[in-house]
Amino acid sequence: MCQCLAVEGQTRSRPVAFKRIAVDTSKAVFTVHGIDEADRAVLRRDLSRARFEAFVASIEPTEFVLEASGGAHHWGRVLEAHGHRVRLIPPQYVKPFVRRGKNDRADAQAICEAAGRPGMSVVPVRSLERQAQAMVLRVRERLVLQRTQLINSLRGHATEFGIVVARGCSRIPELMERLRGDEGVPAAAVREMERLQRCIEVLDGKISTLDRELAEAAKVHEVARRLTGVPGIGPIGAMTLVLTLETAQFESGRHLAAWLGLVPREHSSGGKQRLGRISKAGNTRIRQLLVLGATAAIRHTRPGSQSASPWLLALLERKPRKLAAIALANKMARVVWAMMERGTAYRPHAAMA
Repeated sequence: MCQCLAVEGQTRSRPVAFKRIAVDTSKAVFTVHGIDEADRAVLRRDLSRARFEAFVASIEPTEFVLEASGGAHHWGRVLEAHGHRVRLIPPQYVKPFVRRGKNDRADAQAICEAAGRPGMSVVPVRSLERQAQAMVLRVRERLVLQRTQLINSLRGHATEFGIVVARGCSRIPELMERLRGDEGVPAAAVREMERLQRCIEVLDGKISTLDRELAEAAKVHEVARRLTGVPGIGPIGAMTLVLTLETAQFESGRHLAAWLGLVPREHSSGGKQRLGRISKAGNTRIRQLLVLGATAAIRHTRPGSQSASPWLLALLERKPRKLAAIALANKMARVVWAMMERGTAYRPHAAMA
């Protein structure tokens, strides 16, 4: 497609045919890197936010490529509204293409080169509604993190006065009771630690409210309700999978498990296969939830139980429990993909055979 380019007040009289335009986004400056059909760079510019919006509105529909980072979904929706084709590439797939002397223009060029590779994975652009619904998950994660920080701070201060209790949120009342009953702890220290305790209680209430909302949403959402039938997946895990996972971008359940990093990292060479620890790629939160769910399922697995999987029992006999949890999480990821992609219900015997 031929089009005249007007950028930063300058107009090129020579028509430009864009094959692809890569954009390195930021809060204020947008670096664009455009190539023609011969993969030659024909556009390298730094644009302000307002000029970038005017630029995308002034050219004919073409392919835009961005990193799937902060604000990428917003700009993806803006570009699609102007008729452009949008591809969002995970940052970890762009990094290998960055050359020496990293800067914004080198990043934009790396995005463009990564997009030209066949089979490059992309992230679908989220709709406004889906992005808004997923916010509850991030808000909950932030509140849990803040609560953990406060608990660690409280435990650290108590340790300075020689008072230590077992880990866990449920141990905080015991810790405070021991602090108040110890005459060797100054009243000023107890007062400040009570201030931390009140903050923790406030966060507890907010997190409990979000948990109830997610549980209610999981009951209403048809896919989430089916996912909660999988051992180890609760309402929070089901809603996280539904709101953050796009199964259409994966060819199979094995592809999803590999993307989540639930497969060994390979260090093979010279015809010898060497497998190490799991790669831990992809969405960290989903991987964490699946591993935690698998650990909980293993904890309740008993020989002789009718609900116990023969596959899992045999695995536990020859492998450590932590390794078995990773293997079970891998299988759970494949089961989740099949259920979400095909709209089927959980079948225990077929899933854990």
